[in-house]
Amino acid sequence: QRRRRKRRNKKFCTDTGKRRRERVESSLSITNMNSKNNQVSSVEEAPDLRSVLVTSVMNLEKLDTDLYRGKHHWIPRSQRLFGGQIVGQALVAAAKSVSENFFAHSLHCYFVRAGDIKVPVLYQVDRTRDGRSFCVRSVKAIQHGQPILICQASFHMHQPSPLQHQFSMPAVPPPEDLLTVEELIQQYLSHPDLAENAKQGLNKLLANEVPIEIKPVNPPDFYRRVAVEPKKLFWVRARGYIGEGDMTMHCCVAAYVSDYSFLGTALLPYPDYRAQFSASLDHAMWFHSTFRADDWMLYECESPWAGCSRGLVQGRLWRQDGVLAATCAQEGVLRVKTVTESKL
Repeated sequence: QRRRRKRRNKKFCTDTGKRRRERVESSLSITNMNSKNNQVSSVEEAPDLRSVLVTSVMNLEKLDTDLYRGKHHWIPRSQRLFGGQIVGQALVAAAKSVSENFFAHSLHCYFVRAGDIKVPVLYQVDRTRDGRSFCVRSVKAIQHGQPILICQASFHMHQPSPLQHQFSMPAVPPPEDLLTVEELIQQYLSHPDLAENAKQGLNKLLANEVPIEIKPVNPPDFYRRVAVEPKKLFWVRARGYIGEGDMTMHCCVAAYVSDYSFLGTALLPYPDYRAQFSASLDHAMWFHSTFRADDWMLYECESPWAGCSRGLVQGRLWRQDGVLAATCAQEGVLRVKTVTESKL
């Protein structure tokens, strides 16, 4: 009996210690989870974004060495392949052929044909050069046996330098003080004197799910048909949570984001005209510093020139702490028609 009591006491102590350890491990797990939640508002956001941008839109299937296929498209209202997606996927394909200690620092792309939303896109990578400090990759995005985009991407091994300078970030309200595009549209829809056709147009905008969030700095200039300088500012970020560490993925998502609402900057001085046909001709991007594409960044866009049915736009992506993260440039076709009556 004494031996049985000893065994019961020993089991009780073992079980009690086990439960105590489980409680400690549980509390540590909760602490770690809470620290992660300081970066993401809810756990559900992580799989939400990864299903849209990381594991879907930016996820490529490997078919062979340096040959990939993109099957998932985000389709804008134009019902054409989104240029930013093709640029982002081309950079994903190029990055798969370089070692982890090389990072994308620039890309230059030409859009040579319109994309077909009904078929996948093949990405063929050519290893143009492998150097000690720089690697260069050429990528063709192909549909129906013909290239729709030609991309040159360069990768650089980090090298410290005493030469460091940048422009100053514009002084603007923080993103916490501004409304998203969806919230602004809801405000416009609440106006009692809003025309019915305007309501239909705004509801179509709401129904078009975009995998990025935008907060215009100056909503009246952003939406109303009044002549303004060809400049605009808006905060932008990828929806949900991507996480730290994978700088290559953040660059690819930033390339996707950089093409959104970019060429329209050239139309801002012309309220009496709207685009009858617009298409990107080329797109260039330079990455200057580390950043997170799922954090708010200020997109500063301007158009220094327009003419001959073309427009040139330039952009800068700023981190919230004032560091210049990336610079963009694009030229596109802009064929316009006269606006007879304002919709708003």
